[in-house]
Amino acid sequence: MPESSIAGTSGAYVENRPLLEASTSGVAWPAIIGGALAAAALSLILLALGSGLGLASVSPWSNFGASATTFTVMTAVWLIVVQWLASGLGGYLTGRLRTKWVGLHTHEVFFRDTANGFLTWAAASVIGVVLLASAASSVVSGAATMMAGVASGAAAGASQGVTQAATQSGGTRADPTAYFIDNLYRTAHPSANASDGDVRAQSTRILLNGMLNGDVPAPDRTYLAQLVSAHTDLSQADAEKRVDEVIAQEKAVEVKARQTADAARKAGAYLSIFTALSMLVGAFIACVAAALGGQQRDEY
Repeated sequence: MPESSIAGTSGAYVENRPLLEASTSGVAWPAIIGGALAAAALSLILLALGSGLGLASVSPWSNFGASATTFTVMTAVWLIVVQWLASGLGGYLTGRLRTKWVGLHTHEVFFRDTANGFLTWAAASVIGVVLLASAASSVVSGAATMMAGVASGAAAGASQGVTQAATQSGGTRADPTAYFIDNLYRTAHPSANASDGDVRAQSTRILLNGMLNGDVPAPDRTYLAQLVSAHTDLSQADAEKRVDEVIAQEKAVEVKARQTADAARKAGAYLSIFTALSMLVGAFIACVAAALGGQQRDEY
């Protein structure tokens, strides 16, 4: 064993004492890996259970099942429960399974147990991410294979449908200048002899332009009313009323779609925040559980 010497004022060596240094690392990798595997396995079980309970509480029918807000809160609470239980189990097993450290101060033992618990949580998190990524890759691969078969059989029909739709709308459905071209050739008094397909296509472009710009301009409203009056038995006043009702319905659908998209955006943001918070809780629980398990291992 190496020795150290302390020199006196006269230059002579007056004291010799051995240097105490452990030959092994303070990181108990076997215990960490075992605890991480246990934590990852319990996480998968709890996540599968939570997915089943969550899907059972959600219904595609309106006014049935949990709302998006309730579902987000339930998911956040369950993520915290999963991290709490899985990290607690993994950290405790790591503390109980590690080899006893001899000749160390209790503070050093506590620090090592806490650090090993944190490493257990980190390893379990990485294992969970790898497993979830592998499962997602398998699902995407299977879906891609299935969609390839469906797409190969539907390609001809889709092409024919697009061609027919473009023909019915005058070949300008995908043309961004179609609305302005309609304005160039717009007459003061629409004829009732125009084909139903042309009238519907022109009306569609007017409504689409109004949706993109926030509202249908007054001249377009008047022209739409004239088109409706010319191709129905309604008077000009009744046609204008119908146009206003349709535009109001269109706005209501647009507002509802925006609200749905905004709710989904908020739910996604909240879910990300709750996931990060639950992982922080899991890291803390793993450290505490490892320290508790290590203390009990040394005591018993």
